[in-house]
Amino acid sequence: MIKIAIVGTNGLAQYIANSLATQSSHQFVILSRRPNPGLTAKGWQVLTVDYSNSADLRFKLAGVDTVISTISGTPQLALIDASAAAHVRRFVPSEFGGPPSLRPQNDLLDRSHRAAILRLHQLEPTGMRFTIFTCGILYERFAPGGMAASQIGLHSDIGQEGDYLMDFRRRRAQIPHMSSAGHPVTVCMTSAHDVARFVIAALGLPTWPREFRLRGDRMSVRDIIAIAETIQGRSFETSAYTRSSLQDALTYARAVSDRRREIQNHHLIATAEGRFDFANANLNHLIAIQPERFRDYLVRVWSAAGSRDRRQAPGQ
Repeated sequence: MIKIAIVGTNGLAQYIANSLATQSSHQFVILSRRPNPGLTAKGWQVLTVDYSNSADLRFKLAGVDTVISTISGTPQLALIDASAAAHVRRFVPSEFGGPPSLRPQNDLLDRSHRAAILRLHQLEPTGMRFTIFTCGILYERFAPGGMAASQIGLHSDIGQEGDYLMDFRRRRAQIPHMSSAGHPVTVCMTSAHDVARFVIAALGLPTWPREFRLRGDRMSVRDIIAIAETIQGRSFETSAYTRSSLQDALTYARAVSDRRREIQNHHLIATAEGRFDFANANLNHLIAIQPERFRDYLVRVWSAAGSRDRRQAPGQ
């Protein structure tokens, strides 16, 4: 049994905490900027931290073996420094997306992730190792209410329903149909619930590589829309973009200072460039977990949403 610190209180952090509580005997604490009575009510220990106070961070990390971060930016950099000073053995940075090796320099979507990985490399002489969990696109992007409904990506400009690739409810899609090389655009995807299950199961492995890759499904963006159309029983209004037309849309968003649209177009360009795709899901082969397939997820969450809508309809 080891002690784990989950850093952050967003939806992914809560999935990880729940998996730890229900699937392991490991002790864990949650580090949060402010008190969280809702999480405390679950019986989870929540420690309030100040990321600008290195001494406070080191104190709260005392005795922790593994840190799992779901925060980014300057707070994560401070967390990395404090973890090394507190002799944390393993650090999981807040990546949980496409392979970092595919991310270009000066990426608008970076949010200091590159700086965090560089800092982790620099601190390896202290004895603290790090591993990235690459999971591709989260299924929750296509759920009712988007990722924000699961308290994920609240400040990402792609957190709301319909912000990325398709709007299931309104049967609309904007897809990068072909890459710049003329190949169908493919992505890997996983539910946040399954990401948490994989992370916790990996704690039992004897060694960790630099990067664990996991996925629930892998398919072309055209197949994503086709599955949605089959579930809906109706065709979607689909706009298929080329790499050049996406760049034109990005240029226009910048010209009119539409930051939200600029970020959304960047995500579509990243998709077209294959930055959410990978062939070898090494963690899938090491752990006996059967992740939920995308089609099953989409049916489940939208069927549940339809049931809620019917229950809440006037006169029922």
